[in-house]
Formats: sequence, C-alpha cells, structure tokens
Amino acid sequence: MTPWAAQVIGAKRIWEVSNDVTCALIVVMCLGLLLTWFARIYLGRLWSSAITRKERHRVVDTGPYAFVRHPIYMGIITALVATVAIEATLAALIGATLICCGLWLKARAEERFLMVELGTDDYRSYCRRVPMFIPFLPRR
Repeated sequence: MTPWAAQVIGAKRIWEVSNDVTCALIVVMCLGLLLTWFARIYLGRLWSSAITRKERHRVVDTGPYAFVRHPIYMGIITALVATVAIEATLAALIGATLICCGLWLKARAEERFLMVELGTDDYRSYCRRVPMFIPFLPRR
C-alpha cells in the first residue's frame, strides 16, 4: 500500500541509485543514527524531549557537542538525507524538507531558551566556537 502523499505527489523515482551507492547510503544512515544515539547518551540527565531547565544545567561543549551544537538533530538529518537519497521520490524529498525545517525551528527555540537560562555570555561564546549543524564550518 502506497502512502497517501506518494499517491498524490507520485511515487515515481526522480533518480536511480546503484546497489553500491545504496549500501554506502545505508552506512551513512546508520552513522547518523549512531551519532543521534551517542549524543543522547552523552547528555545523560540533561537530555529532555521538551525544552526545559534541568537540575545542574550547563553548557555541554565536549564529546559530540564540541563539533556541533545539535548533534542529535544532525544525526537525524544525516539519516534522513541518506534515506531520501535511496528512496529518490518527490514525496520523500518534501517530507524530509518539512522534517528538517521542524528540527531547525526546534533548535532555534532551544538556543533562545539556553541563551536566557545558561547566560548570554556562556552560551553565545559556545555558539561562536561551535557551528549549529555542520561541523568544521569556518566561524565568523
């Protein structure tokens, strides 16, 4: 059974993906999910699905948080992009775009919250040192 969105938009593949590329993309997807899992475990009790203050809240700038400010979202986005590349349909592309926009909006909301809760100086300094999603980007 085809999802309703695919029926409306069309489930026709936009591009073809070879078996070798599919295997490589599955590895990328698994790495993205592994990053998500590791970053979640790394936060420990500071993690929450809701944006909320936790006991002993502080800026975490070690482990995966030394490379990107939102490694959980980055891992999800990485896995999602790899999945879309394998699926190669317009429905998958639109769905992934909507999910990525939602994650970006939540990340921005978290950053506004953390700026207030953890102090503008501490969190802004972290933001200047560490990119939001893409590691190793040159900083301004």
